[in-house]
Amino acid sequence: MTPAILPVHGEASTSNGHVHTKKGPLDGFGTRAIHAGSEANEETGAVIPPISLSTTYKQNGVGKHKGFEYSRSGNPNRNAFETTLAALESGGAHGLAFASGSATTATVLQSLGPDAHIVSVNDVYGGTFRYMTRVATENQGLQTTFVDLENADDDTIRAAFRPNTKLIWIESPTNPTLRLIDIPRIVSLARAAPSDPLVLVDNTFLSPFYSSPLLQGADIVLHSLTKYVNGHSDVVMGALVLPAHRAALAEKLRFLQNAIGAVPSPYDSWLAQRGAKTLYLRMKAHGTNALAVARALKHSPHVEEVIYPGLASHPRNDLAYRSLSPHARVFVDRYVQELGDDAGGFPYGGMISFRIRGGAEEAERFLTATRLFTLAESLGGVESLAELPAQMTHGSIPPAERALLGIGDNLIRLSVGVEEEEDLVADVEQALEVALGVAKVSA
Repeated sequence: MTPAILPVHGEASTSNGHVHTKKGPLDGFGTRAIHAGSEANEETGAVIPPISLSTTYKQNGVGKHKGFEYSRSGNPNRNAFETTLAALESGGAHGLAFASGSATTATVLQSLGPDAHIVSVNDVYGGTFRYMTRVATENQGLQTTFVDLENADDDTIRAAFRPNTKLIWIESPTNPTLRLIDIPRIVSLARAAPSDPLVLVDNTFLSPFYSSPLLQGADIVLHSLTKYVNGHSDVVMGALVLPAHRAALAEKLRFLQNAIGAVPSPYDSWLAQRGAKTLYLRMKAHGTNALAVARALKHSPHVEEVIYPGLASHPRNDLAYRSLSPHARVFVDRYVQELGDDAGGFPYGGMISFRIRGGAEEAERFLTATRLFTLAESLGGVESLAELPAQMTHGSIPPAERALLGIGDNLIRLSVGVEEEEDLVADVEQALEVALGVAKVSA
């Protein structure tokens, strides 16, 4: 399994509430999720960290405190959760939690300073696109070049670099068309560029279970923790995780985290840490359910195209397998071995996009006919969700650009939950029958 830094009793030191630990045992992903940052309370022996709502902390003398001064700068619950995050993201050493994924994005881009240039994957989340093009451009002179990082050749990507290029922004898979980016390839191009830009990977869709971008050479991993890491649709939060050799950058971002103040509450941190404990169990269920739904969609006459990189028929299925984290590959190999040819691919997260035959009318009929898939934005919760990106999550992207990206009125995005596999497949199949006007009438 992938090594992680875990706290060892009696070997932790504290600075401004942030715990720095020596190297611990090389535990597996699920073990780290449960134990990292969740040491028993020293005073009471409580196995689960208590919620610390205090905004300020007693000092025994001027400047003499127990690691905490003011809750914006450091809070026991947030710090504990940040320890969990650093352990979950394989290769991570520094975790920073923020009040939302958008606040996380804003902090990273503000850290670049004025008049910087970045290269971003063209099929980027609508909220990220909005911040790059509307907020950062107007407020700090940020210039963004959007590139098809999945299909562009090396020369095209190199041509996008400028002397002031400071960051390459990757989503893989992208939202919502699930394009796959070869992260090591982009890292190699970045390292050879004169401006030596950082490489950031938004790992929200796959979570730390299925993908480990830091092990592939990325400098920063971003998560909307609202999604899979928390996993219960009751917390809005974001995070950054950086490797040990990016300690200086982590300190700069932590300074901005405190100075800007977009930090999560103690209660939200506590909830998200609790959710993270079952991440490895949930992601396995999300993946196996999504593969089953993708297989059903692929065999439906009412579907034009199914986009799920885990399907054996997906053109970049090989890259999807190569991008798996070490722990996910163990799970996937075992799954495929057990099912054989019936697998039809392998679990690769819980997100599916597909194009229904017809247009917006048929798409809406499908979305309002489902019984278990709730029509709603967001993703990654235990419950299944469905949405129409062109009119919902990606409505902020101009229509012409949406068309170029393949985000049409018949593109439906599914966040497949952890309900019973057979129930989800049946729900999708009956909704397709309703949408295309061929539902069977009971005798």
